[in-house]
Amino acid sequence: MKRREVGEMVKAEYDERMRMAVSNESNINPDDLVIVSLDDLGKIREELIKNERTKFKRKFLSNRNAVIGSVLVLLVLILAVFAPLIAPEGPYVMDVSNRLAHPSMAHILGTDTFGRDLLARIIYGAQMSMIIGASVAFFSCVLGMAIGLYASYYPKLDAVLMRICDGISSVPAILLAIAFMAVLGPSPQNVILSLTLVYIPTIARIVRSRALAVKEMTYIEAMRCIGATSNRIIWHHIAPNILSPVIVQTSFIFAKAIIVEAALSFLGVGVPVPTPSWGNILMEGKTVIYKAWWMIVFPGIITAVSVLGLNMLGDGLRDVIDPHTK
Repeated sequence: MKRREVGEMVKAEYDERMRMAVSNESNINPDDLVIVSLDDLGKIREELIKNERTKFKRKFLSNRNAVIGSVLVLLVLILAVFAPLIAPEGPYVMDVSNRLAHPSMAHILGTDTFGRDLLARIIYGAQMSMIIGASVAFFSCVLGMAIGLYASYYPKLDAVLMRICDGISSVPAILLAIAFMAVLGPSPQNVILSLTLVYIPTIARIVRSRALAVKEMTYIEAMRCIGATSNRIIWHHIAPNILSPVIVQTSFIFAKAIIVEAALSFLGVGVPVPTPSWGNILMEGKTVIYKAWWMIVFPGIITAVSVLGLNMLGDGLRDVIDPHTK
């Protein structure tokens, strides 16, 4: 049977039941009822979605934190994406005769201890920091959502998964990341893996707490009654209704991952040299801090700007998504 025929049968049955329901009401004339077709319902849904998007854009553009944070993050992303155009000489070209040169027209931010252009190393370091931060945020979000959703839906699984999350959360993030890196060894891939394991419990706890409330709603019970599978209920009906706090928390994890990666590289257990990273640039600069202040100041500024932008973006998104704000 075609979908259109099914729709017509449903509409006919609905019309008949509505007329029977109001036949006993003296103040209601069945002929005055307006029956909405399936096509009209689709149009109404599209209009509601359009209105929600317009409202979101208006609230986002009117939120100062969201706009400023977006601009700062966008600037850093532009530097990272267009690094080969901004610094075509690359981050590895050495000029030993020009070591620790002061900022000048030839080298806008000066050079490092090997005569490499500091601007090029910072820009290419932005690529590494953005890749690591985005990867950690993405994998933490996906895995944390899966753990939180299944823990909220299956009580027996909840007892096991949440105790594991409690154990991971009991150790400070930086110490746990150092322990993982000591076992795995320094490399960008291992940094991503270590920080993902560190931040999964954060997302899992948030998802679980929201999913427990959504699971008890009437429409979830209705889905069980009509025979929907557990996976369908979890991913199609619970997950979409808990995305708002997850998106906000993901932006904060992005910022935290950049800071922790810089700390790990500064300690020598993160991104290995000579691969440019804001952390290992700062590590090189600490030995010549009194001779070459630019080795500390400029990497520190770009790190602070990136983290500030992500935090402001997260705060702005939290205000924009909050239904209680106008």
